[in-house]
Amino acid sequence: MKTKRPKLDLKNGRVELTYGGGGRAMSQLIDELFRPAFSNTLLDELADYAGFPGGKRMVMATDGHVISPLFFPGGDIGCLSVHGTVNDVAMSGAKPLYLSASFILEEGFPLGDLHRIVTSMAEAAKAAGVSIVTGDTKVVERGKGDGVFITTTGIGVVEHDTPLGAGEIRSGDKIIVSGTIGDHGVAVMSKREGLSFGTDIQSDTAALHELTALAIETAPGLRVMRDPTRGGVAATLNELAEASGLGVRLDEASLPIRPEVNGACELLGLDPLNVANEGKLIAICSAEDADKLLATMRAHPLGKNAAMIGEMADDPHHFVQMTTSLGGNRIVDWLSGEQLPRIC
Repeated sequence: MKTKRPKLDLKNGRVELTYGGGGRAMSQLIDELFRPAFSNTLLDELADYAGFPGGKRMVMATDGHVISPLFFPGGDIGCLSVHGTVNDVAMSGAKPLYLSASFILEEGFPLGDLHRIVTSMAEAAKAAGVSIVTGDTKVVERGKGDGVFITTTGIGVVEHDTPLGAGEIRSGDKIIVSGTIGDHGVAVMSKREGLSFGTDIQSDTAALHELTALAIETAPGLRVMRDPTRGGVAATLNELAEASGLGVRLDEASLPIRPEVNGACELLGLDPLNVANEGKLIAICSAEDADKLLATMRAHPLGKNAAMIGEMADDPHHFVQMTTSLGGNRIVDWLSGEQLPRIC
């Protein structure tokens, strides 16, 4: 006679090694924790893959999430893992449709915290209009992990004919950022280090698919979109400068930075241009469409603080340069090393 395991204690229970063993305990974890949160017709088939209907050109993106701490002002690893991959798909101009989720759990991790993370993922996926249709769970011994690592893969479909990519960028194109920069990195660092900046700095983690769709609809001269996550705005613009064979000219006075974020960066010796963002995008478009695109972004809640921060320019060295508020000029280079590890 088969013995039935008691129901999971989602309030006081802990992750056990058997939850990653592929047997009954793992099935119970799926049935009682993951499946109720993510339930949909594709996931409920409980296969190791998801077969889904196609459309036009399909896009896939994947991202690993190892952020520390797991819970931070404005979000947690759960919603972040959804937003990060949805945004990767959306930057291609695709409509995000489906996600997979892979969990690496550490033995002893509180089930209550795991339930909170999974619930956050489910809510973020629902809000973004995507379904989590397949996944995997592994458990490592106590002390061999760091609570939870999550990898998500996203699938989307391109429903437009606008060519997007660094190769489309032209000299004179304008650079727009969808909002204030550095919020996420500073929020996470303040929680990690137990610092108080005299204000409640929140992560900007958010799904940007609606904003990217509006950009494509509004600006025929849209060249490329990127989300400036690790390495921040500086890394993204240096990457685009090299890929396009052009240079970048920024105006420091135009950069949207919250005073409290700027103050925290000064205290920590950080440059806001190098600090990670999880709910902002950079769009490069033709000068003719720039004002229209900026107005469209500002009309959306996630783009209300959008700003035009510079333009692309001919430069054989592909430098990113910035005119400072004092009238000088400085090179904005790639970040050397890891300024803020475990930030996403």
